Amino acid sequence: MRLRGIAAGLAAVLLVAGCAEVDSAVDEANDVADRAAVCTEALGLADLNPLVDPERLRARAEDKEQRLRELAENVADQDVKASLLTMADSYVEVQQERFEDLGVVASWAKANAARVDALREACT
Repeated sequence: MRLRGIAAGLAAVLLVAGCAEVDSAVDEANDVADRAAVCTEALGLADLNPLVDPERLRARAEDKEQRLRELAENVADQDVKASLLTMADSYVEVQQERFEDLGVVASWAKANAARVDALREACT
């Protein structure tokens, strides 16, 4: 009788341990799916046409900055989060710079390409 109680207790412990492993695997799969969705959206936000009206350019940059920050809040991967925040900061630059100057546009575009590459790297 005592042996049955021990066996039942052991079975319960193994069942709980198995559930914890399954929960961990599910959480990890969800993190990967979330990261993939965040990366896909963030990479889609990376474009910016500097050859439009400066006010429209600033407004689009502000929208992109806010969305990148929202995405950063919703991703667990710290490398992806850091890349998103760096990109968001670059859109603050767009809001503050004089993008009528083609030198500023070229400099920002070059730096932004490097930030996009860093995000792609973090997303893989």
